[in-house]
Amino acid sequence: MNGRARRAAGIAGACALTVGGYATARWARYGHIRPQRHPADPLLDRFLPDPDVDEYHRVRVRAPAAVTYTAAREMDLTASPLIELIFRLRALPLALHRPHERHVRSHLVAGSAAQQEPGGGGTGAGRYRGLVDEALALGWGVLTEAPGREIVVGCYTQPWHRQVRFHALAPEDFATFSEPGYVKIAWTVGAEPIGPGESMFVTRTRVAATDPVARRRFRRYWVPMSAGIVLIRYLSLPLVKREAERRAAREVMAR
Repeated sequence: MNGRARRAAGIAGACALTVGGYATARWARYGHIRPQRHPADPLLDRFLPDPDVDEYHRVRVRAPAAVTYTAAREMDLTASPLIELIFRLRALPLALHRPHERHVRSHLVAGSAAQQEPGGGGTGAGRYRGLVDEALALGWGVLTEAPGREIVVGCYTQPWHRQVRFHALAPEDFATFSEPGYVKIAWTVGAEPIGPGESMFVTRTRVAATDPVARRRFRRYWVPMSAGIVLIRYLSLPLVKREAERRAAREVMAR
């Protein structure tokens, strides 16, 4: 084996160990939520107080909370080439399975093998509507909103299927919904004021299964898929930050 082959084998081995370690950690951590790790969210707690998955991401923004919140709601994930690439890579299994379909739409929040995520590479048929409106168009529902501060969106679904369908629930029915075979997903877009002209953009995603069978199926789905889903969350933070700060600067210049 020459030097180049040894280096390639070493890189491949390191990647395999990294992926294996990540999957093992995700599998072990699944369902073991420590509420004290993250700040309380009274709005979200009303709907999914005891989740199997609780993902929390935030970034400091030099813009008022209302500006940051609007920028986050209207976020276009396809503005990031790397996010667009992740969506396309995740869509490959379905594209290979159904080659006659030219495009598969996508949703951020829980992600799916079928690429049912808002912002997952628009169809080109019209202007991108923004993260929240795209989610609503795919079947999610608004659970509650604090105008200008936070919105909670939710659904019940079976993301392990090739073709994922999102089903909205009335806010008063979401917490008690327990039909077997599903997971409930709720995610937030929010902005908290932290100082004059500054805010914290926060996005949080929770998932809870309705029965043990669904929990096992989602766990098998989540372990390999979560890396791309979580990476999309991290990559969305600078998108919101840049856009909110651009809007805030434009407002200052217009005064």
